Amino acid sequence: MPELKAAVIGVGSMGQHHARVYTEIDNVALAAISDPDLEKAERIAFKYRVPSYADYREMLEKEKPDIVSIAVPTSFHLNVALDAMEAGAHVLIEKPIAATVEEGQRMIERANELNRKLMVGHIVRFNPAIQALKEHLNNGELGRIFQIACRRVGPFPARIRDVGVVVDLAPHDLDIMRFVSGDEPLRLYAETEQRIHTDHEDSLMAILRFQSGLVGLLEINWLTPTKVREILVLGERGMFRVDDLTQDLYFYENAYINGEMWPTLRLLKGVSEGKMIRFPLVRYEPLKAELEAFVSAVINGGPVPVTGEDGLTVLKLALLLVKSAQNHQVIEVLS
Repeated sequence: MPELKAAVIGVGSMGQHHARVYTEIDNVALAAISDPDLEKAERIAFKYRVPSYADYREMLEKEKPDIVSIAVPTSFHLNVALDAMEAGAHVLIEKPIAATVEEGQRMIERANELNRKLMVGHIVRFNPAIQALKEHLNNGELGRIFQIACRRVGPFPARIRDVGVVVDLAPHDLDIMRFVSGDEPLRLYAETEQRIHTDHEDSLMAILRFQSGLVGLLEINWLTPTKVREILVLGERGMFRVDDLTQDLYFYENAYINGEMWPTLRLLKGVSEGKMIRFPLVRYEPLKAELEAFVSAVINGGPVPVTGEDGLTVLKLALLLVKSAQNHQVIEVLS
């Protein structure tokens, strides 16, 4: 099977890992790296013995990669993605898909016109604990789902300058809510604060009501001195908990739900603490799983697991959260 030539545009904190992982994937050869900081590009390129470019257009013209990872600031996503697709490459673009809905839609339309694969880098989907959670929920092990609560907090990342915490981080959890539930929001309400980050909001608290009736809760900030990445899914049989940092999945059982209890007594008692299960999982690097899925879609001609439409949907939701907070209003989500 011929190797795909891969290139990375933007080798900051995320892009450099894309470069590394491409060297670890079968049927892929890292061909080149581009970054406007040529010294940084040269340093990463030297490590993998590939050419480096300050101008990504020159790289696209000379190297003609088959696949490209784009990890540049969000405001540049559209132009870089269009140039890469015009040059013949399939594109994986880091989330959020674009700075605006219109730019994201234009990217999707052009990918379709050129018959290019366009995948959005929602890496949290590829965490083994999230994959296992999705499987357990699909099997109906939780019964009816009542709530999904996502907590994504930590210190301010100095690398982020062009967007606030909502557009930068909320797409992760909005995507996970949609992915694990298979459901879509009906309405939402948000409160944001701007405490430390001088240009954009750095804290979000939000609530979403989904079509099935489940409630989504979001707590996201750049104010907490320790990093927390936690997802709780509450249902009639108990609660699943994912620690995204340690790739752990737990289940806390509602002890009464499966018991042979007199129905009236069960109603009076409600729920009770049952056994806790920590599932044994095979841990792996989510980024590698993500890029392997992208490569597989390109080689085999199948669909990418996270489409441009997926990325656009959660961008729309994130922007609606910002609007809700600015206007202090509940917003009905338009399809």
